[in-house]
Amino acid sequence: MRSFQSLDQREILALAVALEEEDAHIFDEFADGLRERFPEQAEKFRQLGRQEDTHRHRLLDLYRARFGDHIPLIRREDVRGFVKRQPFWRMRPLSLKAAQKQAELIEMETKQFYEVAARQTTDVGIRQLLGDLAEEERDHVEVAGHMTEAELSGSEVARAKRLFALQIVQPGLQGLMDGSISTLAPLFAAALATHKSWPTFLVGLAASLGAGISMGFAEALSDDGTLTGRGHPWTRGFVCGMMTALGGLGHTMPYLIDNVRTATGIAICVVCVELGVISWVRHRFMDTPLSSAILQVGLGGFLVFLVGVIIGQS
Repeated sequence: MRSFQSLDQREILALAVALEEEDAHIFDEFADGLRERFPEQAEKFRQLGRQEDTHRHRLLDLYRARFGDHIPLIRREDVRGFVKRQPFWRMRPLSLKAAQKQAELIEMETKQFYEVAARQTTDVGIRQLLGDLAEEERDHVEVAGHMTEAELSGSEVARAKRLFALQIVQPGLQGLMDGSISTLAPLFAAALATHKSWPTFLVGLAASLGAGISMGFAEALSDDGTLTGRGHPWTRGFVCGMMTALGGLGHTMPYLIDNVRTATGIAICVVCVELGVISWVRHRFMDTPLSSAILQVGLGGFLVFLVGVIIGQS
């Protein structure tokens, strides 16, 4: 995987072409998924897709003028710093709110890309086009932010909420899920194997803190935030690491109680609360249907808990 700073001007233009092509395809998918229930909004998505196609043709014309007809295949997956996108076919049936939020994040990311790319290029013509496209993408962010019928309190407030979800809620939720679920197996395996609270507490403490450190570094090193607008990497890493550790410590602390049966009962209750909170956050900030969130999180937690029980009794 290449770093963005290692790309030359030819490769930056090729990447921009691929980004516009992908974005246009995504907006067409949104329009297709919404055309029966929300025809007016579907047409707005279709218009966004056509505008992205126009951007792609302008980039192609400039690329041919500067570098000829051969364009290297460089995609967002090949460059470090882009947000990993969920496959959009998994969003069906598509809700208008989910499509609007995804569209706004896509446009924000593309705007950020053009701003960074313009600063990195030295060719006057390329720099001018990238700067113009950044301004047009800024307008697209505004359009995407008003796709839904509900009135927003203001574009800046809406954008701040999106950035909060991207920079804080997303890494925090990722850490909370990992800490709450991944530590279940070692914790309950230790409880069933030793029948003692203190060794179980030490296992849970080590698993929670170790997972927090690991997840914190993984999030901080995933991208530097320059292309995605996800904020400072170490801030995201700190949030993710702290929430991972807290997710594991929540059901570890009951094992400070000497009676292991009582401690285990309380720990199971804490786990249920943790999984409920995770499901609610996914529903509230990630537009996941509440029933789907409960099923996904609950099933994952149960399977990990079952692994711990099986290993602890073996």
